[in-house]
Amino acid sequence: MMFWGWMLIAPTLIGLLILNIIPVIQTLIMSFQNVSTFGESTWVFFDNYKRLFEDPKFWLSLKNTLLYGIIQVPITVALSTLAAVLLNQKIKGVEVYRVIYFLPMIAAPAAVAMVWRWMYSSDYGLINSFLKFLGFSGNIEWLYNPQVVIWSLIIVGIWSNVGYNMILLLSGLQEIPKSYYEAADLDGAGTVQQFFKITLPLLTPQLFFVLVTSIISAFQVFDLIFVMFEATNPALSKVQSLVYQFYNETFILDDKGYGAAIVIILVVLIMIVTVIQLIGQKKWVNYD
Repeated sequence: MMFWGWMLIAPTLIGLLILNIIPVIQTLIMSFQNVSTFGESTWVFFDNYKRLFEDPKFWLSLKNTLLYGIIQVPITVALSTLAAVLLNQKIKGVEVYRVIYFLPMIAAPAAVAMVWRWMYSSDYGLINSFLKFLGFSGNIEWLYNPQVVIWSLIIVGIWSNVGYNMILLLSGLQEIPKSYYEAADLDGAGTVQQFFKITLPLLTPQLFFVLVTSIISAFQVFDLIFVMFEATNPALSKVQSLVYQFYNETFILDDKGYGAAIVIILVVLIMIVTVIQLIGQKKWVNYD
């Protein structure tokens, strides 16, 4: 019996080993090495990490990554919760609205970034054209103004993730027994009271999952930056994330050891934040 159990989980274990565990170990080893263009490696031990902490670009990338996550994640989770609650009501055509909200998750990230890049264009973009129609003068450099670019990226990140999180939260809402709301109606509780006393507490397991996955996803933002911003864009430094810096160091500058060190720091950062969330969930997540 145990043999067949191991056989059933073997494909997953093999895939996990080959695609996740082994690459992580290789990356960790590489972060202590200097890898030449021809693949020859020499041990430099902590030199890559020392260089990393002395690199202003690394601290700027870390700041951009944290800022993006701190702003994008709470707004996304809040809007996803609101959308899930609204689309859990008995309204005409609710299935169509659910599909519309989920559509961004079906599109490839590169396609999403290209569409938004066109919409953000200061010359012919739909957003500036709409603002002109409303009476606003001047063009906003959505992708070139250093004061604006991070918000442009955040807006796309929110739009891209609301639909997926909404579906997860909607499944949690549909598991809440209707009898709770019926009892609350008999007690005279209003819609707002029911949301904060019934819906929100019973939805916390799904909210916790959405929060953890959203933070991990936000810290790994790359494709939107890569497609929306050219390498020559003077405002790129204001949105460059840790993953983008890893790509630039590893594949453009061919400094694989230094790039590996950036990835390891990112993994450690994600692990720390996740552990803090796992510890903190005991105080607000309700599994009863």
